[in-house]
Amino acid sequence: MKNVIIIPSRMQSSRLPGKPLADIEGLPMIVHVYHRALEADCGDVIVAAGDKEICEVIKKHGGEAILTESSHPSGSDRIHEALNIFDPEKNYENIINLQGDLPDIRKDAIRKIPLLLYSDESTDISTLGAYIKSFDMGDNPNVVKAIVRDYKRSKKVDDFVRTIDDKKMRKLRRSIFHHIGVYGYRRKALERFVHLKQSVREKKKKLEQLRALDNNMVISIELIDNIPVGVDTEEDLNLIRKKMGE
Repeated sequence: MKNVIIIPSRMQSSRLPGKPLADIEGLPMIVHVYHRALEADCGDVIVAAGDKEICEVIKKHGGEAILTESSHPSGSDRIHEALNIFDPEKNYENIINLQGDLPDIRKDAIRKIPLLLYSDESTDISTLGAYIKSFDMGDNPNVVKAIVRDYKRSKKVDDFVRTIDDKKMRKLRRSIFHHIGVYGYRRKALERFVHLKQSVREKKKKLEQLRALDNNMVISIELIDNIPVGVDTEEDLNLIRKKMGE
């Protein structure tokens, strides 16, 4: 099966505008993510850009970028447009949606995404998670939680939430994981996903993965040990600059 890694990226972030071009150790953040994808060595790599500036930066650093419409409601809708431009003959079967704000994600984490699709034919979409180490994360809406009733028996995700009360957090602590927004789609699953209407819960919680669950698509999760820093705020940017500068 042929894999392609597509990195969706746009300048209009509500909390940190222009973040794809934010400087980290002398390189724009989107270039760091592009390099992490190349290091994973599990498929061709392209950037699905919502803005010309992102395309120019990637091409300047020897990468491939495709300019997409700026109005897509989610990263998955953006990568779908880029995929059809990049591969109209439909040679690629698995599509890895690697978020453009994870500059320190490890190559072994990226590699787990297609492996989960290979190992379980019932899975439409694969994703990543990690154990939550602090109960304080329960009421933090920026840390999305994946709920899996019995991970040892099944890796299928039952729900995604932004917040969860402390009592439930403690009761279900072995079933609640820190969700990391990287996805692997079977091509047919991506085609189906982007033609579905945004679900009520997706719009309310601003979580695109709920569109899949609300339409009975199967999402399976693989756990990793190291949680990459998702850069959404100025505080996150300062944290990753310090981390990658060490």
